[in-house]
Amino acid sequence: MARVCDYSGKKPRVGKRVIRRGKAKREGGIGQNVTGISKRRWKPNLQKIRIVDENGTVRRVRVCARYIKAGKFTKAPAKVRKAS
Repeated sequence: MARVCDYSGKKPRVGKRVIRRGKAKREGGIGQNVTGISKRRWKPNLQKIRIVDENGTVRRVRVCARYIKAGKFTKAPAKVRKAS
């Protein structure tokens, strides 16, 4: 299952974590050296929510938290449980 937002298309971004040693020249040092570089990923904050779409049907989607906060969806009402 891919980590992709169904609406914004947000997906994990790739970058590098750089470890440095020493004091920067602008702070009075002799400069910094890079001692290690490792790959890392920034993952989107995806949530599974039940929404009501344009046709009025209830479906479950994976959406990033920013879209939920912005109120771009109408959440489906809670399931009614029958008493037995």
